[in-house]
Amino acid sequence: MKAIGADTRFDLDEGNQFYEFEVERPEPTQYELLVRVKAISVNPVDTKIRQSPVDEPPRVLGFDAVGVVEAVGEEINHFKVGDEVFYSGSPAYQGSNQEYQLVDERLVAKKPKNISAAEAASLPLTGLTASETLFDVFKISHNPEDNKGKTILIINGAGGVGSIATQIAKHHGLHVITTASREETYLWSKDMGADIVLNHKNDLVKEFEKYEISEVDYIFCTFDTDQYYEKMIELVKPRGIIATIVAFKNKQDLNLLKPKSITFTHEYMYSRPLHETEDMTLHRDYLTDISEKIEANVYQPTLNEVIDGLTANSLFEAHTKLENQNMIGKLVIQLNQES
Repeated sequence: MKAIGADTRFDLDEGNQFYEFEVERPEPTQYELLVRVKAISVNPVDTKIRQSPVDEPPRVLGFDAVGVVEAVGEEINHFKVGDEVFYSGSPAYQGSNQEYQLVDERLVAKKPKNISAAEAASLPLTGLTASETLFDVFKISHNPEDNKGKTILIINGAGGVGSIATQIAKHHGLHVITTASREETYLWSKDMGADIVLNHKNDLVKEFEKYEISEVDYIFCTFDTDQYYEKMIELVKPRGIIATIVAFKNKQDLNLLKPKSITFTHEYMYSRPLHETEDMTLHRDYLTDISEKIEANVYQPTLNEVIDGLTANSLFEAHTKLENQNMIGKLVIQLNQES
């Protein structure tokens, strides 16, 4: 089978070091599924891992995938051959930039029936990240009535994570404020369900004043934590919660959190599969919930661009687009395969 990988870490300005190679199709054991991949999404985490050292070359990247179950391990309980599934997988496995992939069934859910494979590929990693942040970190209720009167600020609302987080938060009764600057990102964020979209090129305190917004209960940062760290502390309520998915590049003063008794945390949706926690099946539960709400037309896919065909060149093109940081929603590569 075909796979796309690289032998060493590399930056884009060093040229395309992805290459295509043949590898034997693996066989699933125990809780594993073998999935024939139909579409993948490319995420910022892919670009970051591409720039990290390679332990066992060639390394195959890719975490989001949609495909068809081709074979199952002996302890599989939830899936059968022929099922269409979607998932974000685990760094413990080779990634989805290949024709077939092994994945732990505890991290997998049935693909929404009413959307395409490309549309479904836009949802797993970002949907899991948003769900963990909202339900595990912020501990919002699954009952929208319980969340009435609560407000969330999502920084970078038109990004992949921000797009689905806006929808989940809005559906569950939160007043949703996002940030954007371009007309197209403003309109996209509003389309995702944001009540207010602030211009992040302006001082956010002044933007709050402009829209008569008081301090918010929750802040979800999906872009440049260093840039927004002190501003988020200023904007969140006393005893509020701030979560980020972007690692600090610089040292920051945690003592600034003390006067308001603010809770600050990093969200990393691969913590459960990497450490094989007892509750890692929550990935399947969260994805199943997203799938059901897509089928009920409560949520919409966040797909914005499709690249046709998985090749070394198309993968390099996708990484380039993401590193330009102009993406709205999600970028998906659709595989060309015989059925």
